[in-house]
Amino acid sequence: MLKPLLIKISPLDNVAIVVNDGGLPASTPIEEYQLILVDHVPQGHKVLLESLKQGEAIVRYGEIIGYANKDLPSGSWVNEAVTQMPEAPELDDLELATRPDPKLPALSGYTFKGYKNKDGSVGTKNILGITTSVNCVEGIVDYVVKIIERDLLPKYPNVDGVVGLNHLYGCGVAIDAPAAIVPIRTIHNLALNPNFGGEIMMVSLGCEKMQPERLLNIPKENKYIPLANEDIIQLQDERHNGFESMVNHILTVAEQHLEKLNQRTREEVPASNLVVGMQCGGSDAFSGVTSNPAVGFAADLIVQCGGTVMFSEVTEVRDGIHLLTPRAANEQVAKDLIREMKWYDDYLAAGQVDRSANTTPGNKKGGLNNIVEKAMGSIAKSGRSPIVEVLAPGQRPTKKGLIFAATPSSDFICGTQQMASGITVQVFTTGRGTPYGLAAVPVIKMASRNNIANRWYDLIDISAGDIAIGKKTIEEVGWELFELILQVASGEKQTWSDRWGIHNSLAVFNPAPVT
Repeated sequence: MLKPLLIKISPLDNVAIVVNDGGLPASTPIEEYQLILVDHVPQGHKVLLESLKQGEAIVRYGEIIGYANKDLPSGSWVNEAVTQMPEAPELDDLELATRPDPKLPALSGYTFKGYKNKDGSVGTKNILGITTSVNCVEGIVDYVVKIIERDLLPKYPNVDGVVGLNHLYGCGVAIDAPAAIVPIRTIHNLALNPNFGGEIMMVSLGCEKMQPERLLNIPKENKYIPLANEDIIQLQDERHNGFESMVNHILTVAEQHLEKLNQRTREEVPASNLVVGMQCGGSDAFSGVTSNPAVGFAADLIVQCGGTVMFSEVTEVRDGIHLLTPRAANEQVAKDLIREMKWYDDYLAAGQVDRSANTTPGNKKGGLNNIVEKAMGSIAKSGRSPIVEVLAPGQRPTKKGLIFAATPSSDFICGTQQMASGITVQVFTTGRGTPYGLAAVPVIKMASRNNIANRWYDLIDISAGDIAIGKKTIEEVGWELFELILQVASGEKQTWSDRWGIHNSLAVFNPAPVT
């Protein structure tokens, strides 16, 4: 029988997770902690290292992740059934910007080959994006995209692809509701993603509530896209006689933009031009031990190079907010973090749920008892750098460094919102496995365990599983990830999702009413 292998994160912890494939059977002696397992404990699940009375705290990551709902002897399997979830941290008495800047040393000399844009941003892909003002035009845009891919792209070898920026918005909505700014701002900013190279065109229906002028010009946010009239194709325009007339009009405008995009070539630029989004999905108990800490180390390296890193997923940081507000660069940034937590608390309360609705059956099967434990592992993606800015959903950053971009935790919505905030590469960690991908932004998928990376060998780009078995350190895997990010950003390595063309639809966050 293999030697039992457990991982304990903090000296304060009274639980440790099982590393062994298949878990450990009941009656297994754990000599390191001088106990015998009371139950069979699956891989990734928690073993209680000391006896607890009902109501006493269960501690992992040095934080209380729950309370025992009955007396538990040492060696017990600590799962959802025996855990009472604690209340979320209060938002009124948090420490604000109290933690000193760790002063991580600056890194120089790291570069990637990207596409320079007129606004100073740098893309990692060279893509034609066709933005839309309303979902009604999605069918025709999808139809035209297939024609462009088949007939036009072969003529423009420097263009990586074409993406229809479709969404479920634009009409049948309360367009003047306060929360409508979220989807409007998001769709506006999606078109400005650096991977589209500033070559913006729009397909409109004509009768929708979100008229092109409203989408292009957001006065209260001082946002404006100066789009020429010929770049707006309105399907209800009287010039269109039949379906093929509409198709040909879109193709004509698209080809004009393809010609400009085809003139672009990759240039070597400093790593300070990176804008990388960090996300996790299908998490397990290893995520907060292996992949997310390695991502956090890589995030620090990017910040040390002068680049930008975004972490998100409000419900997956909510229970760790007391660990984040002290890391804010100043009190205003800390207050902005609290603002986004409060907004989302209210949003969930209006739907008669709370953050506990976040955890999935797969999370629990992977050893995560509740959202508190999940959040403690999730925030590891943020590394140690100070948080310099907080973005409301869909906003674009004004600073470089570590940024919290508020989004829901849904993989697809988070990815879409981070795209609107300007990411040009995304790192996506998973413990359970997912084929998730984005068409416009390369997605590097990192596994938390080697067994999922080995089984999904042609879907997972990098594994952090060697950390769990002591073969590699967090720092070593973090450096491997950092180097992979530079290679993917340069177009030198293709992610598996891009190789297979596995790309999820955009999912714009819309908290506003639908009428």
